[in-house]
Amino acid sequence: MRGRARADAGPLLLVAAVVAAVTLLAGAVPPLLRDTADDAVRDAVADSGAGITVHALWERDDGPTRGRVRVPKLADDVDDLRIRAAFRLGPELRGILQPPIAVVTSPVLNVTDGSVLRKFQLAYLAAETGPDVTWIAGTAPKGTTDDDYEVPYSAPPWTVQVGLSEPDATALGLRPGDRIQLKDEQKSVKDVRVSGIFRPVDPADPAWRHVPALLGPVAGADGVGTTRFAGLVSRDSLPDARLAFDQDKLVRAVEFAPRPSALTWERTEAIAEAIVALKATSSSSGVFDDSMRWESHLDGVLRDAQTRVNAATAQASVLLTAVLAATVLALLLAADLLVRRRVPALIAARLRGASLPALLLELLLESLALAVLSGAVGLVVALLVTGGAGVLWALPVILATVVAAPLFGTLAAARATNDRRVPANRSARRWASRTAALRRFALEGAVLLAAVAALVALHQRGLTTDGLPSGGSALGAFAGALILLRVLPAGTGLALRRALRSRRPLAVFGAARAAQTATRALPTLALVTAAALASFALTVAATAAQGLSDGAWRTVGAEARLDLAAEPPPDLPGVYAQVTPVRLTADSTAVTARLVVVDALAYQRLLATTPLPDAPALSLLRSSAPAVPALVRGSLRPGAHIQLPREDAPAIELVAVGAAPPVGDDSSDVVIVDTAALAAAGLPTIPNTVWLTSRVTAPEGADLVLREDVLHERRAAPLTAGLLRLTWTAAVVLLLLGLLALALGAAAGAPDRWQTLTRLRTLGLRPRDARWVAAGELLPPVLLAAVGGPLLGALLAWLVVGPLDLRLLTAQETAPALVVPWWSLAAVAAALLVALAVVVPAESALRRRQRMSEVLRAGER
Repeated sequence: MRGRARADAGPLLLVAAVVAAVTLLAGAVPPLLRDTADDAVRDAVADSGAGITVHALWERDDGPTRGRVRVPKLADDVDDLRIRAAFRLGPELRGILQPPIAVVTSPVLNVTDGSVLRKFQLAYLAAETGPDVTWIAGTAPKGTTDDDYEVPYSAPPWTVQVGLSEPDATALGLRPGDRIQLKDEQKSVKDVRVSGIFRPVDPADPAWRHVPALLGPVAGADGVGTTRFAGLVSRDSLPDARLAFDQDKLVRAVEFAPRPSALTWERTEAIAEAIVALKATSSSSGVFDDSMRWESHLDGVLRDAQTRVNAATAQASVLLTAVLAATVLALLLAADLLVRRRVPALIAARLRGASLPALLLELLLESLALAVLSGAVGLVVALLVTGGAGVLWALPVILATVVAAPLFGTLAAARATNDRRVPANRSARRWASRTAALRRFALEGAVLLAAVAALVALHQRGLTTDGLPSGGSALGAFAGALILLRVLPAGTGLALRRALRSRRPLAVFGAARAAQTATRALPTLALVTAAALASFALTVAATAAQGLSDGAWRTVGAEARLDLAAEPPPDLPGVYAQVTPVRLTADSTAVTARLVVVDALAYQRLLATTPLPDAPALSLLRSSAPAVPALVRGSLRPGAHIQLPREDAPAIELVAVGAAPPVGDDSSDVVIVDTAALAAAGLPTIPNTVWLTSRVTAPEGADLVLREDVLHERRAAPLTAGLLRLTWTAAVVLLLLGLLALALGAAAGAPDRWQTLTRLRTLGLRPRDARWVAAGELLPPVLLAAVGGPLLGALLAWLVVGPLDLRLLTAQETAPALVVPWWSLAAVAAALLVALAVVVPAESALRRRQRMSEVLRAGER
């Protein structure tokens, strides 16, 4: 065994290199995917801003003489709620949440000292530490009295002191001691006075995020053109703030913000279940006591992230399965080459009395050592690079390496030394031939049925990480290769018949050799399967990339979008619109929809200049009718009669005249009306959105959203970036495995091929002509893979692009449209043809050392 290993060091080292490389890839992907899943969950939670909120009503403060009693220790009740809420959290939630923050807020009030739409809110914040402030003018808010004072219900507005930040005080023009002119929605006057002006010690303190208006004016918080301010209530003035408003108008809550760094993919299910269980303990909305009511969207965010991670994991399993399938076929080819080199030695061993089990054991020990050592190298490198190793994904490669060469070698030795006689009877030979053909047909039929079953299961059950669905693409490629393999002998036979009628001997020699080698199934199967799977990976990558681009266009709506919080500046290069959620009635049914008020013709021209779908129905919005024409989308249908309510005025009648184009990512109901038509019906609007045709500088109070930024952000998302990298890596590896299969198949048939060509050289065939004959022999399977492989890969992508759920990674409502990268597929075909052009001269150069005298002494060979 040691001598054979030294003699075949080249093929053995090649097998070891392939096993180590693919094992490294297969072993590194699972830990990398796990880390990517952790990053995806953390990003999803951080971007959503979701947390856990607990609300609790105040105890009623009714006094004995039909008044309201001031509670001096009201801040202690808030602290008690914060402590009780933290105690109710289980250990699973307590470990992933930041310290709780108690927030008490008043209703939003109207500032009445000017024509500008200004809003004001009182807020109290309390945490374990902070938020701390420095008073640069005046003092902290103080209580009106320290007693349990009872205030009659008919008393004048109760005075409450608040502190203002520097930006708020400057914008309002107030100083300590001034009164803020405020009224609520019922036109009731509120007596709120400024006690001092503060500066936050740490503006990045998490507590300020719950009431950002405390640090400065917030534009657009209460609608377009509005500005919200806030006043800080202290522990001493909190009881006064309670008396300044009606019962339960002052809302108290405890906010728990998650710590994204503490989240991992493996804990998402347990955390989501804990949040659901916590919400299930909430008291009923009809209970008017101080029991806690839990609210959170964090479980939904985690579920969505879990869905995306599951989809990405399944997609990665499809690509890995494809790589492993192509690798196993390449290893089978390498084992076939190794056995062909060892056939004389194996026959000699059998003739010297070696048994088949002994040969099998000897070859098995050699393959086991080779597979274990090379596989261990790949797994160790994967462990060092990624901190983990997916051993299960590496097992198919290692098992194929262990089993292939011993089985092929034992079968070759058994066939070479088999003393079974060939039947002299023609019918018996025909029967044996038909039996072999039926066996092959049954095997191929089983593969085809397995591929069909995998694809059907993929469409019915969706993509999973185990079972038939994940291997559907690989089985489909292998089944397609079997079908194409049936075409190859017919094609080479036709070429041979045509060549025999020609006067070109080179064509006859090449066609004859091609027809003879067309019966070798393994090289063609490996070559076509690798080319098909590489084309499949390239098609998936192109489809995902185009889906990301289309999703970014739909999100932004144009090259750029301005989200306005104040009056829009005039003459911007784009289309002005107002996009607001409204409550309307459609055919006597209450519906919440997004109302888009836009210049219909300008919007139609804008859509025509973008990759977004055209909307010819927008021209219907300019038609004159008793009711305002509208386009609808979602649950609303054309022909519906819609009523848009107004304050202090009759509702506006709308009629749905057509289907609306998609607006943004939101899948909710959409109603589009023309700006002029709605204004003529008595409802003028102020734009809050501008879809820009070119980039501009964002004006003050506006948020500029660029399509390029959205696209870059989505491409850089952990799951999307990881999947795209894996797709391109798989495509490159599959192409390399295809080229390796070509080289191994050519090397396996090289001795017979060049022996024949050398004999032809003794008859006058020139070396250049010999290379042409060799190229003609190798061309049919390569041409079949170059043409059929990319087409088969595109067909597989068309069959599975829907169940792959790429929309979860491209941020689209529906599956992205299939994009076939014809130039990339042409590059795959060109790479195979170029490799053929390299293999033939390389073989010729290696065979120059063979002397014709050795070929002429045929009896010695």
